[in-house]
Amino acid sequence: MGLRIGGEIAPGWVRDRLAGLTGTRWIGIDGFGASGKSTLARGIAQLVPGSAVISIDDFARAGVPGWNRELFSIEIVEPLRCGRPALYRHWDLLADAPLDWVEVPAGVPVIVEGVSAIDKRLRVPWDVTLWIDAPEEVRLARIMARDDPLLLERWRTEWWPSEQAYARSQQPEEHVDAVVAAP
Repeated sequence: MGLRIGGEIAPGWVRDRLAGLTGTRWIGIDGFGASGKSTLARGIAQLVPGSAVISIDDFARAGVPGWNRELFSIEIVEPLRCGRPALYRHWDLLADAPLDWVEVPAGVPVIVEGVSAIDKRLRVPWDVTLWIDAPEEVRLARIMARDDPLLLERWRTEWWPSEQAYARSQQPEEHVDAVVAAP
């Protein structure tokens, strides 16, 4: 297991870890649903100039267990690893429909956040990986407060079982650079 750090110091810790690195830098933020991954990603992006934040939610599709890792690899990982810009679409989870196009230039810090973002099956050359640790009751309260009732059914039938299976099979919190206390 990686170092344990507080959520308030995590953005600065990541910035310091990236110091001196050039080219596309990869930061993976993983954790269970509603643990604070998006909040941490925004905090890191504020401290690391030029960062692009990519949410795994933009690769979630109805009927696809978890999210579409192959599409993520094709649209994000492969182009950036080859020095080309990445191009993908934001995704409306409620409507299960595409939104606006997003371009991510090569050579910038890329913050990938989401449940199973650091999945071992991905071929991402991570520079920093983080696991957000938040109590289940906190996460459940956040889900209930923020998500549309139609998405709550997906939580119950798809997302919750998928994230639990991922955690059991890969134990990502054991293979990260740091475990972060939830913000």
